[in-house]
Amino acid sequence: MTQILLIGSGGQVGQELQKTLPAIGTTTCISRKELDLTQLDQIRDLIQETSPNLIVNAAAYTAVDKAESEPELANLINGNAPTVMAEAAQSIGSALIHISTDYVFDGNKNTPYTETDTPNPIAAYGRSKLLGEQGIQQVYSHSANFRYAILRTAWVYGALGKGNFA
Repeated sequence: MTQILLIGSGGQVGQELQKTLPAIGTTTCISRKELDLTQLDQIRDLIQETSPNLIVNAAAYTAVDKAESEPELANLINGNAPTVMAEAAQSIGSALIHISTDYVFDGNKNTPYTETDTPNPIAAYGRSKLLGEQGIQQVYSHSANFRYAILRTAWVYGALGKGNFA
């Protein structure tokens, strides 16, 4: 049976993933109550202790506007923490799925963005999320076991969302 570690289980995306991930494996759900993403050693320890086959990172600093006044905190949570997750995942042979955002782009393209488009974030939040993507890609660029996916979301709808109609 696949062992899955869901980090960020208390957020909007994490709550929905809690409903679907058990169909593919035993899921350990970790929210911000159990894991402080500013404590990078805690992330390493958690991954080493649980030794999952798959890590899903749905955790993030999501205060888009506030990131402008707290860029260091946004970078730590959205940039450094995912990089540490990738390092720990690689060290135990685990796959990683990382949830990112379309804020890594500047929004000036007239057609939909694709995975091959060059990111160009215009605000601190997007820069912090791009930092995480780049960290993950850097970790896995040195590995023959290149098992990761970065999923970029746009507007997320769900029961926990504020101001949506789901």
